[in-house]
Amino acid sequence: MSIPCSILIPAHNEVGYIEPCLEALLSSDPTGADVEVIVMANGCTDATVQVARSFTDRFATKGWPLKVLDIAQGGKMGALNAGDYAAVHGGRIYVDADVVVTPPLMSQLAAVLDAQGPRYASGGPVVVATGSTFTRVYTRFWASLPFCTHGVPGFGVFAVNREGRERWGEFPDIISDDTFVRLSFTPSERHRVPATYRWPMIEGAAALIRVRRRQDIGVAEVQERYPALWKNHDPYPVDAPPLWRRALGDPMGFAAFAWVAIAVRLPHKPQGRWARGR
Repeated sequence: MSIPCSILIPAHNEVGYIEPCLEALLSSDPTGADVEVIVMANGCTDATVQVARSFTDRFATKGWPLKVLDIAQGGKMGALNAGDYAAVHGGRIYVDADVVVTPPLMSQLAAVLDAQGPRYASGGPVVVATGSTFTRVYTRFWASLPFCTHGVPGFGVFAVNREGRERWGEFPDIISDDTFVRLSFTPSERHRVPATYRWPMIEGAAALIRVRRRQDIGVAEVQERYPALWKNHDPYPVDAPPLWRRALGDPMGFAAFAWVAIAVRLPHKPQGRWARGR
């Protein structure tokens, strides 16, 4: 069994990324229930809107109607809210425009959402780095952290059923939407399905520092504004190897990870809330 779902994709200047994202959704397994896809193109100065709309007929053939919203104002939270207003199904699957899902993921998410009570779900992230050696080494270590290997991290893709979506109203004006949503559910309400998805790591040391700093600010913002949610953090997994053991097993990866972690905390020029790595 599964429930009808709206797949919501916020997109800001995503030419080169939105194409493989939509191609992967076209290759998704049937869910056994109605599905719609909504691309919320926001503040785009490239051809994201036109490229996304070029997929309309192919999605219609699949039986998953595609809507492309052309939103003048840039901003992910506004785009998410616009997508929610346009969505017709109770199940919501939020997918970043640079994510590539595997064929079973959408059907597995739709199935796990078909239950009484609030539910949150995601798949297994496969963190991809294809650029510099530094980025690949950093990614190798970062992907070994318990946050990635245990629990339901949900970065890049997360899904909620109707009862789960009722946990909040509009998306608030914050940086870390995935942290806010994940912590709106208890660990027992969060479910990780077997299927995976590809999530790209930011390329280059300077971009890594900039985006990791933004992510730290975003997490701190959630903790400060919504302290009641903090009790929903996953406990540290008892079977996760300690940091020192991972460092001994991958000293180069640990060195890259530690260097970025230190650089993030060094004095720096103020940066915008919406720093992007590309």
